[in-house]
Amino acid sequence: MSGESDCTRTSPSAGSPSDNELLPDRPKYVCTLSPDLVTKAREELQEKPEWRLRDVQALRDMVCKDYPSLGTCLDDAFLLRFLRARKFDYDRALQLLVNYHTCRRTWPEVFSNLKPSAIKPVLESGFVTVLPHRDPQGRHIVCIRPDRWTPSNYPITENIRAIYLTLEKLIQSEETQVNGIVILADYKGVSLSKASHFGPFVAKKVIGILQDGFPIRIKAVNIINEPRIFKGIFAIIKPFLKEKIANRFFLHGCDLNSLHQNIPPVILPEEYGGTAGKLDISAWNELLLASEEDFLHDFSELVLPCDSSPHELLVSGDADEKQCDDSLRGMKPQLYYCY
Repeated sequence: MSGESDCTRTSPSAGSPSDNELLPDRPKYVCTLSPDLVTKAREELQEKPEWRLRDVQALRDMVCKDYPSLGTCLDDAFLLRFLRARKFDYDRALQLLVNYHTCRRTWPEVFSNLKPSAIKPVLESGFVTVLPHRDPQGRHIVCIRPDRWTPSNYPITENIRAIYLTLEKLIQSEETQVNGIVILADYKGVSLSKASHFGPFVAKKVIGILQDGFPIRIKAVNIINEPRIFKGIFAIIKPFLKEKIANRFFLHGCDLNSLHQNIPPVILPEEYGGTAGKLDISAWNELLLASEEDFLHDFSELVLPCDSSPHELLVSGDADEKQCDDSLRGMKPQLYYCY
């Protein structure tokens, strides 16, 4: 997340001079996609290399015109993440960008002091890591293991911070921007006490970020070793999921053969019936912790102007929190029943 974070250096508008003329100090974009990925981006994301910088400039103009106080990075590479995530639909990309910053403003418990060194205990626990090998579609596998979390050590928001930073690091890669990611969640050993920490309020926040507030393509969510209580957890999550995302959830239980239909054993660790050796969290931890400077720009204290609230904003405010608390009370009997 580098580069200037406001529109004060320029006031671009439609028909304005080129970006290089306006901002000679802004990093020049250099495409790192392979020819195959350029073709894939054209076919799946409507990205045309010959129009790419024009599209970026159009989004930049919209930001500076409609949200001059947003405080966002305006570099080509950064804005491209949002265009790709919304298949180069300018309006949807702009909304995603605004949501991205609004998420950071409205949940300080997660986004204040957000940097790898601040979540080192979570990384060392092995709660979240990234497998060393991509799948055949070129997608990274993000492995989440809730059983590694001890609630008495730190709140659930620390886990969310670790997941968010992991995604931020992954999305720096143009390859990931095009191919997306796959999530592997191992719910072995998840108890009722742990599940109770993930109520509707937290669920709506997290799902809202992943669906509408972060520029990443989640192509599949594989759930393994889920206990009966997961029915209750999924009942909390499902109302907030869009149909497209809900259809990408695969519940495998203890059936490793079922998991291997979605993720080949050759890239899985031995713990999941794979042939890639023991699960090693050290390599990803070292990579993320070495990226401290990538996360020095803290957007958590940005204030959007009064008229800059995005449509369908993520839950915020006392009324919504009370509504989610009421929903949690209604869900608790179901959690106990499933348990």
